[in-house]
Amino acid sequence: MTDYSIRQEKKEDYAEVENLVREAFWNVYRPGCSEHFVIHVLRNDPAFVKELDFVMEQGGRIIGQNMFMKTVINADDGRDIPVLTMGPIGILPERKRQGYGKILLDHSLERAAAMGFGAVLFEGNIGFYGKSGFDYARKFGIRYHDLPEGADDSFFLCKELIPGYLNGITGVYQTPQGYYVDDSDVEAFDRAFPPKEKLKLPGQIF
Repeated sequence: MTDYSIRQEKKEDYAEVENLVREAFWNVYRPGCSEHFVIHVLRNDPAFVKELDFVMEQGGRIIGQNMFMKTVINADDGRDIPVLTMGPIGILPERKRQGYGKILLDHSLERAAAMGFGAVLFEGNIGFYGKSGFDYARKFGIRYHDLPEGADDSFFLCKELIPGYLNGITGVYQTPQGYYVDDSDVEAFDRAFPPKEKLKLPGQIF
């Protein structure tokens, strides 16, 4: 597949990317979605990594995007271990399940590794992300903040970008605060987009 290109997002892409993210996540995890507002907010967050803010283009339009944020593991020995988290990562619905998501993901991870980042932790599906080298974070001794002992943590994934980066480290991962958005702010932001029907569907988690 060579009919695409990957580059850094530019300011003039913002509206198109936000609409893509809205299309990609609409009714997936909840009725409607908040991810398009999350990306809008995160771009101005000090933890946002501008060099790892990517879009995938095909035929003059954007068909995918991915982005990263800096965060930390609060290690049990008192240190804060710098790591990355990722996403939202989105592909246009009509381009899903054609391999573009993995190409974009692998490119993004290579760039993050080249910049010297040690590990990426985030919430995702092992069935997809395992193909790009992610494993359950618990295997690295990393716990998800606020998750009760014994609760299902199979959504919480990790990939070392520097082999051995997390050796000897146990601790609690912190989601950057920028990901937590207010529903009323999401609603207000969403009014600027074309109307879409919110549906309660099986498999949604919120």
